[in-house]
Amino acid sequence: MLKAAQDEYVLDALLNDPRAPVEVFGFHAQQAAEKMLKAIIVAAGGTFPMSHRIAELLDLAKDLRARLPDSFEELRHLTPFAVEFRYDVMPEESEEPLDVRRVRQLLRDLRAWAEKSASGVST
Repeated sequence: MLKAAQDEYVLDALLNDPRAPVEVFGFHAQQAAEKMLKAIIVAAGGTFPMSHRIAELLDLAKDLRARLPDSFEELRHLTPFAVEFRYDVMPEESEEPLDVRRVRQLLRDLRAWAEKSASGVST
């Protein structure tokens, strides 16, 4: 969770900068989500794969009986930012532009959920 906080720091610095490249924001958003999900998996007694695929990590957390809110499913769309968009230009015809404010709120919610879960409060 501490390493995810570093990526969240970068997200907050970029959030209100209209010049910030979406690929950079997306990369740090993906990294924060990945690190928080891996922390959730470990807290649930599991081990995580060496993977950047958010869908795989969400599914593994659910398999470990973590009752993640359905809204976190939206984070699956961050996976291409881990590698693909980091090295290649994002295609112009991307399905939908990244809603940076929505993504940032989802990550705040994921952090709050993970911290509440780790403290033993029923989720």
